[in-house]
Amino acid sequence: MRNLGSILLLLSALLIGPAMAQQDRTLVSDAEWQLYTSRFVTTEGRIMDDANAGISHSEGQGYGLLLAEMADNRADFDRIWAFTRDELLLRDDGLAAWKWEADASPHVTDVNNATDGDILIAYALARAGERWSEPQYTNAATGLAEAIAEHAILRYQGRTLLMPAVDGFGAADRPDGPVVNQSYWIFEAFPVLERLAPDAPWQELSQTGRDLIAQARFSDSRLPPEWLSVAGIPRPAQGFKAEFGYNALRIPFYMIRGGMADDEVALELGAAMRDENGNLVLHDLTNGEPTATLTDAGYRILTALGDCVADRTSLAPDLSNFEPTVYYPSTLHLLSLAYLRETAPECLR
Repeated sequence: MRNLGSILLLLSALLIGPAMAQQDRTLVSDAEWQLYTSRFVTTEGRIMDDANAGISHSEGQGYGLLLAEMADNRADFDRIWAFTRDELLLRDDGLAAWKWEADASPHVTDVNNATDGDILIAYALARAGERWSEPQYTNAATGLAEAIAEHAILRYQGRTLLMPAVDGFGAADRPDGPVVNQSYWIFEAFPVLERLAPDAPWQELSQTGRDLIAQARFSDSRLPPEWLSVAGIPRPAQGFKAEFGYNALRIPFYMIRGGMADDEVALELGAAMRDENGNLVLHDLTNGEPTATLTDAGYRILTALGDCVADRTSLAPDLSNFEPTVYYPSTLHLLSLAYLRETAPECLR
């Protein structure tokens, strides 16, 4: 089991390697991308989180860059990258400020980083550098990967941790620190970042993520919380809801996209987070009770991925066809469709 992280990274590299080598393949259709951009991308390249007061954040910019690359739309990629570079990459450490608000002055209202956003931006830039043979993207991705490795990866009591941000989550910042967010482990990106910054412990980081997801599951639902204290025995972090919530639903999703589609834990999580109708259900992990049932196609497709992995069950028509709703589920919907086109196109028939 000690070598599981290396094995998982190898499997993930095998998944991602062909995608990056065959850059003529479009995983997001032009029609889908136009629907997405018409709702969520401004003329200056800002991704709007329309369910969150229209703010922009590094996560959204990273997702936008990734989807633009998957759609093979360099003009839109450049537009989103220009906004990201000019408006968010303002920190001295090379990471992105996470929060930008149109009505505020200055627009950046929280200069702390969000490490998942940094990872998504670096990963998208690396893919774009490969697709369009553009060294400036690769160089920018390398700088970000090195900054993540230097400032957001922490070795603590034998674990290699991904800190959610530079400030606010360490052992010196909180009585139960370090605190991590398990949905920030974007497994598919680690082999790519390892090529950019090979001296960083990406394989150990992946192994820690997989171990924590397997260990830190609570209530009868056996689901992981978003915010997890790893000061001792992993437990839900103080000051946050102990819940399998909107962030945490990405945990099994990132496992699947990262080459762990047949992993026992990923399959268990996929089954635990759905109801009998295929809707995604959020849970209170103090008592195991459901807190919300999510019926948007962008959420339900996450539960359908498990059925596809298990027995190649075809997606329902409303899941196979993209219709934007709000930013977050619409983004997950397109990423899910892209994954299936790349790895299991039979599920889309």
